[in-house]
Amino acid sequence: MIPAINYWAVIAATLSTMVVGAIWYSKGVMGTRWMKLTGVQPEGKPAIAIVLPLLVTLVVSFITSWALAWVVGMIAIPGRSTVIVNAGDTTVGQGDFSIDRFAFFGTALVAGLILWAGFTAARFITHDAFEGRPVKLTVLNVVHELVTILVLSIVIGVWPPALA
Repeated sequence: MIPAINYWAVIAATLSTMVVGAIWYSKGVMGTRWMKLTGVQPEGKPAIAIVLPLLVTLVVSFITSWALAWVVGMIAIPGRSTVIVNAGDTTVGQGDFSIDRFAFFGTALVAGLILWAGFTAARFITHDAFEGRPVKLTVLNVVHELVTILVLSIVIGVWPPALA
């Protein structure tokens, strides 16, 4: 079964990851610390050097957003092909099917947190330990991913498929 996915929410969530990253890694927030810990120095590099990593990030962020929307749809929206928004109420549904928008939102947040902890954080920590990266760098990147996933989860959660 393929769950209904709100692709507008997926696109908005994808863009939200780019905004979070731009703010998080700006020099005034964590950028200076990140550059010091990684040894990355953008000065002297052509502007084009950032284009490929940004494109890769955009594609990967879309995949992450879509995957979360798929998981939330599988958990929160059991078998159905279409839904209708019932105006003035907190449910979406058709016939005997309905979901609570708040439950959908909660499912998105919980799923995002569980997937972040079980996949993103766990993998970062494992790889960084074997690569001998500084613990401060691991923490900086893992917390960035947590903030990113929480924002992405909020976007997916407040925009169920029926509102597409």
